[in-house]
Amino acid sequence: MSKLMNGRRRSVLWACAPALLSFALAGCDRKPPQPPTQNETAAQPPSPGQALPAIAAVQDCGALTATDLTDIGGPNSRATSATAGNEDGHAVCVVKAVLAPAIHVEVRLPTQGWTQRYMQIGCGGLCGSVQMHVGAADGCVPLEAGGFVIAATDMGHEGMGGDFGYDAQQRADFAHRAQHVTALAAKKLIQSYYGQQARYAYFNGCSDGGREALVEAQRYPEDFNGIIAGAPALLFQVQNSLHHAWLAQSNTGADGKPVLLAGRLPLLHEAVVQACDALDGRKDGLLADPRLCHFDPGTLQCAEDSSDAAQCLTAAEVATIRKVYDGPRDPASGQRLLVGGPQYGSELNWAGVFVPRDAQQVIFSKQIALGSLNGLIFDDGAKDLTLDDVKFEASMFERLRARHPLFDATNPDLSAFNAAGGKLILWHGWGDQHISPINTLAYHEAVERQMGGDVAKSFERLYLFPGVAHCGGGQGPSSFDLLSPMLDWVERGVAPEAVVARAATAGASEFGQPPAQGGKPKGLPPLPPGVKPEDLPPLPPGVKPEDLPPPGEMAAAPGTPKQAPFLICPYPSFAKTTAGEGTLGTTQTCGPALFTDPTPDWVGKDLFKPYAPRAE
Repeated sequence: MSKLMNGRRRSVLWACAPALLSFALAGCDRKPPQPPTQNETAAQPPSPGQALPAIAAVQDCGALTATDLTDIGGPNSRATSATAGNEDGHAVCVVKAVLAPAIHVEVRLPTQGWTQRYMQIGCGGLCGSVQMHVGAADGCVPLEAGGFVIAATDMGHEGMGGDFGYDAQQRADFAHRAQHVTALAAKKLIQSYYGQQARYAYFNGCSDGGREALVEAQRYPEDFNGIIAGAPALLFQVQNSLHHAWLAQSNTGADGKPVLLAGRLPLLHEAVVQACDALDGRKDGLLADPRLCHFDPGTLQCAEDSSDAAQCLTAAEVATIRKVYDGPRDPASGQRLLVGGPQYGSELNWAGVFVPRDAQQVIFSKQIALGSLNGLIFDDGAKDLTLDDVKFEASMFERLRARHPLFDATNPDLSAFNAAGGKLILWHGWGDQHISPINTLAYHEAVERQMGGDVAKSFERLYLFPGVAHCGGGQGPSSFDLLSPMLDWVERGVAPEAVVARAATAGASEFGQPPAQGGKPKGLPPLPPGVKPEDLPPLPPGVKPEDLPPPGEMAAAPGTPKQAPFLICPYPSFAKTTAGEGTLGTTQTCGPALFTDPTPDWVGKDLFKPYAPRAE
């Protein structure tokens, strides 16, 4: 957590954003302030949200092991330890608990200075370890001051393999139950430790953590007052089967070797930027809305008589790149099988995900697809599936529907969440190499259709960040604070406007990234079912498996992030720059949308209609 908290200290110019805007968004009703309690101390310095008095603990940390959790998790649910700790200079009580049958939970409670707020962190990849990394909150004052109780869970299983999906209970825990019971357990521990409940509860997740965030809003609308869902894997069934399988297969030649290697990506990316950068009216090396771009990779194809392939692409490389951009279609009807894929401008971020750095690297897309297909995706208990078993046709898509109500988080009916006063912020990076931002756009559109535009605007926002990779990193401005505007929205009734984002100054964030085996900072996930160690290509001489970075680091993009601050407006508004290209100041103001067409038609468009959730 210390590395994470150091990352939080990256400066964000949130306070200056409102003065830069040329518009105002409608406000919303806020909850009335609650009366103070007897053990309140002096209030915290001015910060986002209400100026809530700080609360001190009313009992010893170790006594929390006596808190009864069986009413939440069932028999044998218990707090296994409660010890004093120090995180980033803040004294905390660290409680570890198990909720039956195997949901591991960690809760960190400040011993002093608690501002009556609780935040739960989502888990990336297929989870399997407790991840306490906080993102999308750089510069949030009460968070950096140690004023939040923070909790996270491993979602009921260990490791990144999908074989836990063969167990009905573990399947349900991962799908929805683990985050819900974690919230209930953490709130009970808060009551025991401080003698009162949290005034406000927030959820913050990215990747599968973003899916978990939306599951909370859709299934358990009263768990949290504010939910931040980044790059959500909301189309879990399609994402971890057809999507990643297509990316892996598209970059595999007839000889079983990769067609496109990472060393070729800068050539492609430079050509895309050269062709499309100015379409948003601002030449800054980033594509503010890649949907404006219609780049043809064929323009880079080597001439037949070319003797130097360093500055051009082979016909096979061009064909692979076109498959990546275009996505799969049903051969009979021609319908899209995905609502969207990797976007123009994301090319440098493909490295390690579906474009290996060398011919020996095992790409993440293959790992996650095989791990999900064997155990999670299908109701028939399929085992030993390979990517060759994935058919890119409508009949294959139909097989994904059975567990759509279990794992997916695409239900646009947020009536109960809205009625409970909940607020939702969606965000996604246009440079995401794992999950297409078009998925999140499709959900935003579905919420507006279902709830009505004005109603949706009263509790939901979407922010899209140019050049930002999966949950952070990339070439765009990936350091920003969405937690502060969420606090203002929930606690003061001040609806979010534009946020300021800039290049991250610290190392790559682990927020939302797939965890390594056992939660270790180094190592690889366990092999998917049916894949033996001897099936993998040999490692380079002198390189051991433990020397390899986890998938999140393998996906780290080369290139220099753009340093100038950017004003990111609520979708569909776009920040116009009238002078001083790529700079902040009075020159950036929110204006009309660049692109207004709806997301494309595809075979699964009905997945974004209301549905009854499935328990297991």
